[in-house]
Amino acid sequence: MDLHDSKAYSRRAFIARGLTLASGAVTIPYFLQKSGVVLAQSHTGLSSMAGVPQDRVLVVVQLAGGNDGLNTVVPFRDDAYYRARPGIGIPKNQVLRLSSEADVGLHPSMTGLKEMYDDGMLTVIQGVGYPNPNRSHFKSMDIWHTADTDAIGDGWLGRYFDNQCAGSPDNCAGEQGVAIGRTAPPAMEGRSYKPIAFETADLFQWTGLDLHPSMAAPYRDILETELDPSIEAQNPNAAFLTRTALDAQVASDKIRKAVDSKPLVTYPRTNLGAQLAMVASMIRAGLETRVYYVSMGGFDTHAGQGGANGNHARLLGQFSDAVRAFYQDLEKQENSERVLTMTFSEFGRRVGQNASGGTDHGAAAPMFMFGPAARAGIHARHPSLTDLDAGDVKFHTDFRRVYATVLEDWLSADSQKVLGGRFRTIPILAG
Repeated sequence: MDLHDSKAYSRRAFIARGLTLASGAVTIPYFLQKSGVVLAQSHTGLSSMAGVPQDRVLVVVQLAGGNDGLNTVVPFRDDAYYRARPGIGIPKNQVLRLSSEADVGLHPSMTGLKEMYDDGMLTVIQGVGYPNPNRSHFKSMDIWHTADTDAIGDGWLGRYFDNQCAGSPDNCAGEQGVAIGRTAPPAMEGRSYKPIAFETADLFQWTGLDLHPSMAAPYRDILETELDPSIEAQNPNAAFLTRTALDAQVASDKIRKAVDSKPLVTYPRTNLGAQLAMVASMIRAGLETRVYYVSMGGFDTHAGQGGANGNHARLLGQFSDAVRAFYQDLEKQENSERVLTMTFSEFGRRVGQNASGGTDHGAAAPMFMFGPAARAGIHARHPSLTDLDAGDVKFHTDFRRVYATVLEDWLSADSQKVLGGRFRTIPILAG
């Protein structure tokens, strides 16, 4: 190997060791120095988490506002449902029946999810909630994000990364989680681990070279020349800044290139469709991000909710169509078996409709699991609509059991360490 090749190799190795994600920030915290989302992995071919199936991806979809579970998974055989919802109940002949034996079906706007159910890629988990439910959006969402009924502590996914990293970002440098949005959700915030968050590919870029010329010059020089090892010994702070500039420039270009690639299918022109298209593009590009997080709002349907038509129907249709397109994309990529998608909302709605043609804050509601990894079918019985808790259905599946199952059976993590207690797994994943 001649000197030129040696320099090229050492430069590639240096980049691979320290690739960084940045989002237009001038001051880069330490965790970004070590957060290469498999960009480093793609150069070295190394896996950073011992004992963890590196090819598996978890996608979390948050339905913000409190989705009405009763009009999403409809108990069409229960007369109590129609007595409680004379104006917004889904007519029996319009429910998308999941099987001839099932007592529940999907809202008629969710044709995409019905197709996924028929294809064996949808699990419906009924009656999910937690003890002493809180009807405040903020408190209940904090409970779901922290996996703690007192809403205390770091995010459950953040703790997952903290646990896998053993308290040091160096131990899992290529395993950052990515949230599509202006800010990262609390669920992904750990004690030492911090996620990457961005709204669009255009906003996800390093602006170090756009600084004052006196600051930009050293960065430009370092991008064009080999890093001198003596710099770090002479001035560690300066070395950190120049190294970070190099890392951020390379990584932001790579991420934006991945996100900007044209999807293999046509996504619905909705916010959730755009978010899932970006996630699919990053998966297709080979980024070994372990967890992606997307969200969709608007589910706080106090008034004018509608039944088979109306605002809630529109939301469910957008959700259903986006998830279906996402898995069609993954199938064309031959990546669908690698990806498990989970949905949740902070609470369901009251059984009875209100005077405004809507529904108020409730408690338990269904969750969904998507993908070939999901055990297709309906898990657990539908909650009673007559044995209620102050007008709400009673939960019978603690949401932390769902989290424990994802952690144990999909991410191969110790759920007790992450959740701070032992929660029995449930048979919702295939194999």
